[in-house]
Amino acid sequence: MSQAEKLEELIIKSVIPDIDERLDEIFEEIADNKEASEDSKEEIEELREFKEDLQDVLNDIQSGDIDEDECKELIADIVEAQSTEEEDFGFVEEN
Repeated sequence: MSQAEKLEELIIKSVIPDIDERLDEIFEEIADNKEASEDSKEEIEELREFKEDLQDVLNDIQSGDIDEDECKELIADIVEAQSTEEEDFGFVEEN
């Protein structure tokens, strides 16, 4: 299995479901409290942006626009972040 295939599988089977689960938790908290805190709104926006970034990575994999070394680095970042339970998965925002 290539690094690109491993990355794609990791994103689809682990990272995106984790994001969706966290979004569900936030929406449940909002429903219980009848309003969204500023922190909740911010986290929702960050998670949605992160999910869009992941979709861009998946598109790059499908089109062959990402090399194996980059895939390997992203896999390492994701695995490290998941093991330390960080929410940013090691990705750095690009400006």
